[in-house]
Amino acid sequence: MSTKNYETELLTAWEETYKKGQLSFWMLLSINSQSRYVEEIQDSIKELTNGYIDCEHQSIYRSLRKFHKLEIVDFELKPGQKGPDRKYYFLTKLGKKLLQEFTARNINIFYDKKIKNLLKEITS
Repeated sequence: MSTKNYETELLTAWEETYKKGQLSFWMLLSINSQSRYVEEIQDSIKELTNGYIDCEHQSIYRSLRKFHKLEIVDFELKPGQKGPDRKYYFLTKLGKKLLQEFTARNINIFYDKKIKNLLKEITS
């Protein structure tokens, strides 16, 4: 295997792991300010990440069931355009607090001047 292929394989594997770890954050962020049904959540994630993260419906459903059980997400039924009612998911008070705390602890670090400078070195 060539060095370039090996590097591409390593990067791809790392990115896949990274994306899976980020899915919860992007899901919760997408329903933070408005309730959405699964397809809207999927579209929102894709839009917010510039197409970088594109997840399957099953992954979203699985996570939403888990979040609902943990009481950080709830839903309300609203009429669908065609067919049965849809579940529109939204963050509970606890969910909003957890997202806020997670962001403060894990996302805001990227705004730190030292980290910004390190990232500039990498991308320059």
